[in-house]
Amino acid sequence: MDLQIDDFYKDAASGLLTLYQAFPRKIALYVEDLIGREEPDEFGLPSTRHQCCLGALLWLADEGYLRFEATIRYEALDQAVLSEKAFMRLTRVVLHAVRDGEELPPSVRRDQATLANQLREALAARHGERIARLTRLLFESDPGRP
Repeated sequence: MDLQIDDFYKDAASGLLTLYQAFPRKIALYVEDLIGREEPDEFGLPSTRHQCCLGALLWLADEGYLRFEATIRYEALDQAVLSEKAFMRLTRVVLHAVRDGEELPPSVRRDQATLANQLREALAARHGERIARLTRLLFESDPGRP
């Protein structure tokens, strides 16, 4: 089992949701805020888990999901913001996310059906398979393909 891939999905989703909640402001995106405090190794280098999370954030930037101005040592991305690509994908509606029988105002139904909201709920529930599925959906350029 590739546990680092599960961590990647969680880190990518957490990082993008943090930026989504601050959008359109630029913020410092700290690894510690996403994964908690990790003790450095005996040489003072960040833990493997910390490095993997930072690597996930840098990969997201390389792939065009976020922009940032600089790194703050190994701790954070400075002046980070979602790209249009990530914003549009996070606001995409996930089919069947809200049950039809629910009596909710249209704006609430639309918000609850977004990929961002579905990811937020999956992270809060710590539902690994759902986090992986939704994060993969985020990376798909054409969500309608089989």
